[in-house]
Amino acid sequence: METRILSGKKVSSSFYTSIKPRIDSLKSSDIIPGLAVLLVGDNAASAVYVRNKTKKFNELGLYSDTITFSDSVSQDEIISKIQELNLNQSFHGILVQLPLPDQINDDIIINSIDPKKDVDGFHPYNLGCLISGKSGFVPCTPKGIMRILDYYDIDLSNKHVVVVGRSNIVGRPISILTSMKKKFSNATTTLCHSGTKNISQYTQNADVVILALGSPEYLTDKDVKEGTVIIDVGINRIKDSTEKGFKLVGDADYESMIDHAGAITPVPGGVGPMTIAMLVENTVEAAEKSINSSL
Repeated sequence: METRILSGKKVSSSFYTSIKPRIDSLKSSDIIPGLAVLLVGDNAASAVYVRNKTKKFNELGLYSDTITFSDSVSQDEIISKIQELNLNQSFHGILVQLPLPDQINDDIIINSIDPKKDVDGFHPYNLGCLISGKSGFVPCTPKGIMRILDYYDIDLSNKHVVVVGRSNIVGRPISILTSMKKKFSNATTTLCHSGTKNISQYTQNADVVILALGSPEYLTDKDVKEGTVIIDVGINRIKDSTEKGFKLVGDADYESMIDHAGAITPVPGGVGPMTIAMLVENTVEAAEKSINSSL
């Protein structure tokens, strides 16, 4: 069986072409979609991710500003800055890069963001909208996964989807999105996690497996039936003998899946580019909503 490669780079490139008229329309009204990113500490992976976001915003002619804090910053200092940004009309979106230092409560920080600027989709208001099927910001990675499935015409209706991972960032939201009664959704979805006994007994019966476990090359061809679609959200560094000293791998054993899986997202170049693309869309959408709310 020939395995189809689901390229997030290809899907995101098509998306950036399609969103350009929306950006141009906002600019014609003297509105440049703006994103404020709060980066705390010196986490190398977070810094790279923020740079990639900033680079893409600059390429699209959007406004982005990164506010940095030391590891020793207090929770009150971050909340004070967020409250300031909530009132700043230059920023339509606010993103707090996770993870945060131990002295900071993630939930309190996220809850302090104005839901209308919560372009990450993590605020309880937006998560509530997602659960109830109402309009709100959808977390970027799950939203990007659904766009990949749409682009490659992978309809989940009547399929069994197994999600491995239960975070509010990926696992829980994608389990909701895949089971909604909508086009390309309507699946029967099983949510597995670290407390699930014998996960492979579920993945072996899945038509689609969505991996967001954070465990390098966890899933092999022995864990899925032939023809299964693999959406790999994992990004893990493992040591190797290259000049960099490491390589990036997903939660799936990519090599073993070739010619066994029906389709698979590569790592890197799969889900990752779509996460940034959906952050762009959520920020543009926030800017569009700001016009309507001011009328």
